Amino acid sequence: MARSIAPSSSLTDPSALQAAPLARYSAYRQAGDFIFLSGIIAVDPKAQLIVKGFADIPAQAAQRIGQTGEFSSDMKIGPILAQSWFVLNQIEQTVKHAGAQMSDVVKLVQYFKNLDHFPLYSHVRNLFFTGALPTSTVVEVSGMLPTSEILIEVEATVYLDPKRVQLVPKSKKVRS
Repeated sequence: MARSIAPSSSLTDPSALQAAPLARYSAYRQAGDFIFLSGIIAVDPKAQLIVKGFADIPAQAAQRIGQTGEFSSDMKIGPILAQSWFVLNQIEQTVKHAGAQMSDVVKLVQYFKNLDHFPLYSHVRNLFFTGALPTSTVVEVSGMLPTSEILIEVEATVYLDPKRVQLVPKSKKVRS
């Protein structure tokens, strides 16, 4: 059963946040010049923790995305802001692990339990994408796995421009 406690080291160490599947599927797959990321939710499968609010992400990230320090406000906006940051940070770490960068993300599909959360998510998304924005699809759904505490799931598609990326041994990619 998922529980919310003080952030585990894997929740507060951004380099440890490469997406990891919760079941038997790939976190991402490369097909030609494209990388397809599975849907990412705000769960740390190693620690079996669900991100539920600002306390579950690094303090610096919480402040950057809008933590006010006011209990009532932070309880209302904290869950979607913290989950948005966590998901986008996992996407960023996974994209880097795959040999790309956030500017290579060409499409996002965002699933929300409540479309009223989109403006808050959009604020956080803009912190991760500072150049050309990826194309975007937004969908409202009735629920997500593994629990009702999950508010958002995001899929990403990455394009690896062969003119900028060259293959090196062991399938690692290097920008030229």
